[in-house]
Amino acid sequence: MLVVCLTGAVWVFADDIRELTDPSVSVVHQDGRIISPSEIGGIVQRLYPGEPVNNVFYKNGSAVEVLVKKWGNNPLLLFLDPYSGRVIYQRPLEDRLTLFFYWIESGHRNLWLPFKTGRLVVNYGTLVFVVLLITGLVWWYPKKWNRSTRNKSFKIKWGAKWKRINIDLHNVLGFYAMLILLLLSLTGMIYGIKWYNKGLYKITGGGSVPEWSAPLSDSTGVKGGLLLETALDNVVERVQKHFPDAAGYFYRMPDTADVKSAIEIDVYPKLNSYYANQSLCFDRYTAIEIKRDAYYSASFAESGTALKLRRMNYDIHVGRILGLPGKIIACLASLIGASLPVTGFIIWYNRKFGKKGKRRV
Repeated sequence: MLVVCLTGAVWVFADDIRELTDPSVSVVHQDGRIISPSEIGGIVQRLYPGEPVNNVFYKNGSAVEVLVKKWGNNPLLLFLDPYSGRVIYQRPLEDRLTLFFYWIESGHRNLWLPFKTGRLVVNYGTLVFVVLLITGLVWWYPKKWNRSTRNKSFKIKWGAKWKRINIDLHNVLGFYAMLILLLLSLTGMIYGIKWYNKGLYKITGGGSVPEWSAPLSDSTGVKGGLLLETALDNVVERVQKHFPDAAGYFYRMPDTADVKSAIEIDVYPKLNSYYANQSLCFDRYTAIEIKRDAYYSASFAESGTALKLRRMNYDIHVGRILGLPGKIIACLASLIGASLPVTGFIIWYNRKFGKKGKRRV
């Protein structure tokens, strides 16, 4: 939990740090037409002949982000002017800062161990941490409430000896951060413990979690269907008209080697937040929307309580649900969470070996 909490405290601000290091790519709004997917493809082919476009992210008031080149060859991230197509800025996707955050994410999710082993340790270690937080609250709760117990429970006695300060750091800071740490832990376990994930969704009124399956285009439309560029232009234009107030649109290019692959577009009602996103899929030969289970395609407004909680899970987990103040709270709580195993171990060691050590002396 020391590693999980420390890496989590850093990961909370990954996007903010990334934005600070990249040059400004803001673009003044114009009434002109925004470049289409086919125009983006043409720009990429002129700059990097033969290299594919992986995905595209339109953002209001910002450059269009285009990921270019095959995975495994360090893709390039291009920032294009949404009106002229001019390249404003470009950088390798996997630059030093991005690789650093990959490393942080790996530590947070699997302790830099082989993925399956590490995930198992992290997920069930987090479950044990939840139990320790709850039992710790029981241990913290005074038998009697008076001035002395209130001071011990809510204040750190900085003028005391270091052993007492260590106990106060464990008890007092642990109490103040407990609810946040519980929330971060419970939302984190959804990503790795299947029985917990499905059980929580069910008890909040959502029923069974439907199995995910990739959206598929009708491969019988290969001959005589729309060209992929035409279908993309059609779909993006329709989505933009249907969601005129959206802050952004993100689409992935279908796998050209798979005739059944579909066009997938995520609509962002607001940037830097995921819970309100809506995922749409379209047949690449007809540009007709592919209907999927509401669990994967419903808008936030159309979702029931259980699905809304599930959609909000990541934003709660990283503090984004409350914006910058939420991130700061999540970061501070994570730092306190990282300190609890250390201060707890010192308390245990002093109680088990401290007096014996004095007798030897």
